[in-house]
Amino acid sequence: MREIICAVSLGASLAATSAVANPTASNGPTGRATAPADAAVSELGPVFGNTVVSRYPDGGWVKHWFERDGDYTAEFSDGRRLTARWRIEGERVCLNGIRPAFMMISRFCSAIVEARVGQSWPSRDPLGRRVQNTLVSGR
Repeated sequence: MREIICAVSLGASLAATSAVANPTASNGPTGRATAPADAAVSELGPVFGNTVVSRYPDGGWVKHWFERDGDYTAEFSDGRRLTARWRIEGERVCLNGIRPAFMMISRFCSAIVEARVGQSWPSRDPLGRRVQNTLVSGR
């Protein structure tokens, strides 16, 4: 299995893993996104059970957790928490239904970046601020 991390910026950069070109979740009868496609989940191994930590130059951080069923949770260094649903769309990972609404953003997508557990990569948040992401082993 090829390990790839996708960075998403949402108040800080988020991450998921994928080696699939175009798997997506579908909307169920209620209109709510269902779990990501099995092909995407099978390739997302490194992010599940681990934590993506995004660090700002001022010392602030955001921890990101992705679940196999499409759930996403983030915790900010100031105690705020976010939830959303993630899915792979082409070569991007997208968060949908972000709650509570953050800067009036309910959806955000970002390009895929290659990385493995223990590796770091630079990114930017929605306001253009620089962050450094690291995929950390464990929760």
